[in-house]
Amino acid sequence: MSKVTFRERARYWFDNTMSKGTASLIGWLAVVSVGLIVLVTVLTLWLAPGEPEGVSHVGEVLWIALMHALTPGRIASDKGSIAYMTVMFAGSLGGLFIVSMLVGLLANGLKEKVDRLRRGRSRVVESGHTVVLGWSDQVFTIVSELVKAQSSQKRSAIAILAERDKLDMEEQIRETVGDLGKTRVVCRTGRPTEPRDLALMNLAGASSVVVLSPEGEDPDAHVIKILLALAKRKGAHPPVVAALASSRNIAAARLAGGEEVHLVDSDDTASRLIVQSSRQSGMSVVCMDLLNFDGGEIYLRTPKKLVGMTYGEALHAYQTASAIGLRRPSGVVLNPPMETVINADDQIIVIAHDDSHVSLAAGKHAVDEGAIVMAESEPLEPERTLLLNWNGRAEQIIRYLDGYVSPGAVLEVAADHPKAGTNLAGLRNLTVNVKDCDTTDRFALESLGVGLFQHVIVLSDDRFDAHHSDTRTLMTLLQLRDMQSTLGEHYSIVSEMHDENNRALAEVTEADDIVISDTVIGLLLAQLAENRHLADVFAYLFDSRGSEIYPRPAASYVKTGTKVAFSTVVEAARRRGETAIGYRDSQARNDPPHYGIVLNPDKSEVVVLGERDSVVVLAER
Repeated sequence: MSKVTFRERARYWFDNTMSKGTASLIGWLAVVSVGLIVLVTVLTLWLAPGEPEGVSHVGEVLWIALMHALTPGRIASDKGSIAYMTVMFAGSLGGLFIVSMLVGLLANGLKEKVDRLRRGRSRVVESGHTVVLGWSDQVFTIVSELVKAQSSQKRSAIAILAERDKLDMEEQIRETVGDLGKTRVVCRTGRPTEPRDLALMNLAGASSVVVLSPEGEDPDAHVIKILLALAKRKGAHPPVVAALASSRNIAAARLAGGEEVHLVDSDDTASRLIVQSSRQSGMSVVCMDLLNFDGGEIYLRTPKKLVGMTYGEALHAYQTASAIGLRRPSGVVLNPPMETVINADDQIIVIAHDDSHVSLAAGKHAVDEGAIVMAESEPLEPERTLLLNWNGRAEQIIRYLDGYVSPGAVLEVAADHPKAGTNLAGLRNLTVNVKDCDTTDRFALESLGVGLFQHVIVLSDDRFDAHHSDTRTLMTLLQLRDMQSTLGEHYSIVSEMHDENNRALAEVTEADDIVISDTVIGLLLAQLAENRHLADVFAYLFDSRGSEIYPRPAASYVKTGTKVAFSTVVEAARRRGETAIGYRDSQARNDPPHYGIVLNPDKSEVVVLGERDSVVVLAER
């Protein structure tokens, strides 16, 4: 190996200093500038001593050389000998190059600094803020709901970290969400799996962290990696809520994030809501109202005045709130037995329009005994359900449906999906038949004899992208509604979509039960980010075991066509072992956004329920 020469060492050292950035380059320019000024001063003193006129010492010559280097235009006003003018011209020319290079370096350095700030690399200095890690369509729902939930706070902030351009994220949020009120949304560009990027979010001062499941293949692997990065970081660990696409990855995610992380199973939650909505018209609307921050919200309260009362007595304890269950040390139970005594360590679960509305009533509510009807519950009969299209959660939906129906129920699967009807062994109550069918074709749908079914479920076909799949679902809905109108058939329809914007288009089909899976998960994540103790409440609500939400005929509770206070409806439901939380006006069943559903009315509100109206209750099947 040849010996390294002095020239090579000098060049290597020079290259290293030049690679240190703008500051190093400016330093070299300063050295060259000093050298130029000193050289001009020496040449002036040597070639033109005593010039310019009136200059008496070296310091003044240095100043004149400096001014010519920084302001080359000064040479136009110079007078003197040829030697003096030549030296000053050379100094001004050298200064021209130096100043040009300095301006270029400063402009480039400022541009890099602005680009760095534009990418969002400064540390978030908020406290009590909500951190969102990752990016998907759910982020718009989460931001929108958190803005509503935090509207009463003087200072609130949401910090988002994702591998996207900062300005693009902020622009999309402004266009999609709209008015952010008092809430600041701070976006940062970075990888949520990198500890250095996580440090930008000031997690130690955050109130909660939401981890989103990204779009694309194998999203759960990305979520699990983020949970690992959060678990390994030092310092305070705020509560974490994460969304997973598949139930099979729950155990791995739990191990990665620890027991304190609450995991939301997206497929499982959407599947349960689709099944419940298919059996009870309006169920999806009720759940959406409970999940968002617009209407009725769920709160936990520990009123000392109710200790020793029974749950049945507590149903009349609130004026503008509705008790729905108890949170006990042993767990959550909705619509417990009416004789259940409320203990000191119990919390009352209530629905209210605002936190300030959760207050005890001044006295007892009036109950019209003459208007109460005690009707027998109708026994379950075998049902016929039609499932149109197929996707990855169809198997899960069918197995949940099998747990609801009585023995002898029939499910017809109509789809042209290659996996339709597979992996369904072990069903107890359902008999499944599979038919090949293009669900957008009118003649193919008519050949199915849709009028013979009580319920129709339209799934989103996972072979197509979200936009195309929603378009096909809309076509199927239009065909079904036209068939109902033409043939005079009656059956409930629940459909699954991806884009919330398509709900407005679907309204022309009178389809009130539309499950937007991404929106549902986004609403649930926002609720848990604000109050993670509600996780058990929503888990119970979506479970097939125990009490669930049912819109049931009003005639089973009170005399139809009669004016009664809603407290009378609550009492009628209580005597049946049920909890009334609202009603449905059949005349408004096709009017968005609530489709006739009224949740948590004032107990003194006078209502007139008709034959086709329903009472929304929490009850056992």
